[in-house]
Amino acid sequence: MRHGKKNNHLGRTAPHRAAMLSNMATSLILHKRIETTVAKAKELRKYAEPLITKSKTDDTNNRRVVFSYLQSKEAIKELFGIVAEKVANRPGGYTRIIKLGNRLGDNAEMCMMELVDFNETILNAVADTTVKTRRSRRGGAAKQDGAEVASPVADIEEPSVEIVQDETPSKEESSEEEKKSAE
Repeated sequence: MRHGKKNNHLGRTAPHRAAMLSNMATSLILHKRIETTVAKAKELRKYAEPLITKSKTDDTNNRRVVFSYLQSKEAIKELFGIVAEKVANRPGGYTRIIKLGNRLGDNAEMCMMELVDFNETILNAVADTTVKTRRSRRGGAAKQDGAEVASPVADIEEPSVEIVQDETPSKEESSEEEKKSAE
């Protein structure tokens, strides 16, 4: 019976499992996103998130501890440099698992695992939603008996956006100017 045994051994021996998780964590840190099965991703989350937490305090002992797990100098540089800088104020939950469907060959459930702070499309979407201002459902100015009545919403100025055009001439225009000056 396997009462209270939390780890999924993934059908591997202990050294094979440790090596596989180390390689997957290294790939995740270097590439910020990997595609794998859901079972491996859930185990990798338990393996990688404590390492990312250790990288938040950059000292020699933490570097040595993380290196004993990852065995990759490039991954250590990336983790303690770029990744630790981005996740510095995040209290946990550094990874995200997005399910993709089943694999064609063996129908295994596939997913994409990524570092949360490195997905640019989601970060841009969040930034766009925070920029929008709140609007009321009422119109800007209500008309009554031919006279306009100012509403409280009309007093709010809307942000203006300027479009700046580049004043450098294009290649066609510059070639035409060169021809004219040559004549």
